[in-house]
Amino acid sequence: MPHSWGYRARTRHLFAKDFRRHGLPSISKYLVNYKLGDYVDIKADGAVHKGMPHKYYHGKTGVVWNVTKRAIGVEINKRVRTRILRKRIHVRVEHLKISKCCEDHKRRVQENDKKRREAKAKGIRLPPGSLKRLPAQPRPGKIVKKGKRPIETVFPLKYELVI
Repeated sequence: MPHSWGYRARTRHLFAKDFRRHGLPSISKYLVNYKLGDYVDIKADGAVHKGMPHKYYHGKTGVVWNVTKRAIGVEINKRVRTRILRKRIHVRVEHLKISKCCEDHKRRVQENDKKRREAKAKGIRLPPGSLKRLPAQPRPGKIVKKGKRPIETVFPLKYELVI
């Protein structure tokens, strides 16, 4: 039999729903407000066939550029050989969710603004680089107490061939 190259070829597990999560999406999925410039994650819902994106876009993050009655226009970068093309696709809301990719950045910006305001109120200058992120630092050292039992050194047993 010839090989199939259809639009949904090889998506048996990709578009499958999780265990005990089958059926149509809840009403809250339709009540989300999408605004221009929002970051959204594309995750195709296998229960809704209309407005489903191509399997390539499943799991990709894009920016909202258009909002219509039932669908959202999403702009995504797609690598085609040596180029990165900016693709604009329309996807129904069942296949989208608001991305959390910027939450850490927004939280850090708020914390840095708070530190700047506190420093300004106290009249001190922040040291350079104090608002930047640091990599995970080594944990502080500690002393392990011996206790009442003596220290016992453990050695491996000598290998003996048993037949």
